[in-house]
Amino acid sequence: MSEGEFAARRVVVTGAGAGIGRAITAAFVREGAWVAAVDLVAERAAETAAIVEGPGRAFGIAGDIRASRSVDRIVEEALGHLGRIEVLVNNAAIYPNCPVLEMPDEQWDAVIETNLRGPFLMSRAAARQMVAGGIRGHIVSVASGAYKSARRGASHYCASKAGVVMLSKVLAQELAEHGIHVNVVSPGLIDVGRRGDVNPTYRETLLRNIPWGRMGRPSEIADAVLFLCSRRAEYVTGAVLDVDGGSGAGRFFLPYSRGA
Repeated sequence: MSEGEFAARRVVVTGAGAGIGRAITAAFVREGAWVAAVDLVAERAAETAAIVEGPGRAFGIAGDIRASRSVDRIVEEALGHLGRIEVLVNNAAIYPNCPVLEMPDEQWDAVIETNLRGPFLMSRAAARQMVAGGIRGHIVSVASGAYKSARRGASHYCASKAGVVMLSKVLAQELAEHGIHVNVVSPGLIDVGRRGDVNPTYRETLLRNIPWGRMGRPSEIADAVLFLCSRRAEYVTGAVLDVDGGSGAGRFFLPYSRGA
């Protein structure tokens, strides 16, 4: 990627308070961008802004992407700091686990509202600003292998990520005439630290089925996002970039069908 390509680029990242979102924020700042780090929890947003390299070029915004009024305020505050929005990264998401027969309405609603309604509201608001300002911008949403591969206990999560992919494809068509790129990065198993709510057997089974032999790093997802927002991806829109060590390529767990 050419040096200085993202210098002074104005970027908004949701779910920026930890993990992949923090890595994406840090990557853009290192490349010279100014970044609004959005998170539901004010302290997490502020912490990201404080610890990334390039002091003063990232700032935290607390806000709920599930509500239209909150999204309007997030965008207004971001514009107040940045002046314009050239890149939006929809990263915020939640991932509870529950079989359909046991799932309460509230859990389904929470996942769909965070993982699908949020990217819709943020994309609409950011795209309106881009179109009004004549900005040939970028919208990148972070999905998951769940968009194409069902898993038990994750009906809401799988549905939300499949929805994000299709939303992005439709937006890519609608916004092409304005020169706005819309793409998706789909991470595989990423090492964001131990989570007490994740079954170790689930994690270990996923790890055994990664041809590359290891978990991904948040920085590798950030690299993919930066690529899709770079000049090298000028002719890429409506695409899904799987960054999963090959786990989405097929049934790696199967032995060879012939021979010992």
